[in-house]
Amino acid sequence: MIYHIPWIHTPVRTVLAIWNQLTKTEIPELAKCSVLMRERGRVEETIHSMQRAGAGSLQVISDFDMTLTRFAHNGRRVPTTHNILINRLLISEDCTQKLKVLLNTYYPIEIDPSRSVEEKLPLMVEWWTKVHELLIQQRIRKDLLAQAVNESGTMLRDGYKSFFDRLAEQQIPLLIFSAGVGDVLEEVIRQNQVFHPNVNIISNYMDFDPTGALQAFKGLLIHTFNKREGALSHAAGLKNLQGRPNVLLLGDSLGDLTMADGVSEHQNILTIGFLNDQVEERKESYINSFDIVLVKDETLDVPNAILSYITSSRDKKNIIMQYEDELL
Repeated sequence: MIYHIPWIHTPVRTVLAIWNQLTKTEIPELAKCSVLMRERGRVEETIHSMQRAGAGSLQVISDFDMTLTRFAHNGRRVPTTHNILINRLLISEDCTQKLKVLLNTYYPIEIDPSRSVEEKLPLMVEWWTKVHELLIQQRIRKDLLAQAVNESGTMLRDGYKSFFDRLAEQQIPLLIFSAGVGDVLEEVIRQNQVFHPNVNIISNYMDFDPTGALQAFKGLLIHTFNKREGALSHAAGLKNLQGRPNVLLLGDSLGDLTMADGVSEHQNILTIGFLNDQVEERKESYINSFDIVLVKDETLDVPNAILSYITSSRDKKNIIMQYEDELL
């Protein structure tokens, strides 16, 4: 007895198109009440395009403080990499008070939606420069940084392990672009046991003298609103980012949107913005700037779901290839 299977004669391209349509699934996390999107259709098409290209075409660029780390926990602010240094092990009480005055002076300016980036730029340079000068005066000891991080109460966002581990397993480069302190940032990641070989960091690094005491900061000052210059200057040196035209970008500031400017010949850039505070004042500008806005969301659920969807294409392609072989 001979069985006739009508679809066996269907052209391969048609079968592949049907398969792709059948395997298109929704990402439930995008329906969370904390998720805002100006153009949902464009977001979904970008994600589908990234999935079709596969993990080998993807890179992730992320801010660190208040992006990969939590903004708050149990009603209290989680310390940034700079704030982790506010520890009696490292700095004096007088220095602590001066740093707090600077924070209270300049942070409201950084997040003020009524001020332009051009207006903020010199003030951000002024803020970071004053902070670094104070820290240098304290002669912070390198051998005490790990203890300061351990005692700080800093926290990566819920779901961080899945985020870092999946990127490592799929060999997707993660570029962390931070205006914080690179030495402290590295220690946070290390203590959370997710400092994998695919992680690259661009940040403000300390320069220690032969005795292990802070004497300066290295290289170009990186602050919230000059990440474009840093991205362009470092792009050529990061060879593992070459040939990856699809970018998933995570940030908590409008200044973070320029972190992908060093990516040459990009095809798709999907931006996710964490809107942590002053929600009503900043909501409109964030929705108009980021593809996806996460409002007071202390998790990495949405980035993890998108990564899972994009990287699942590898398994689907293997199945499709098997169908191709059978059809041919």
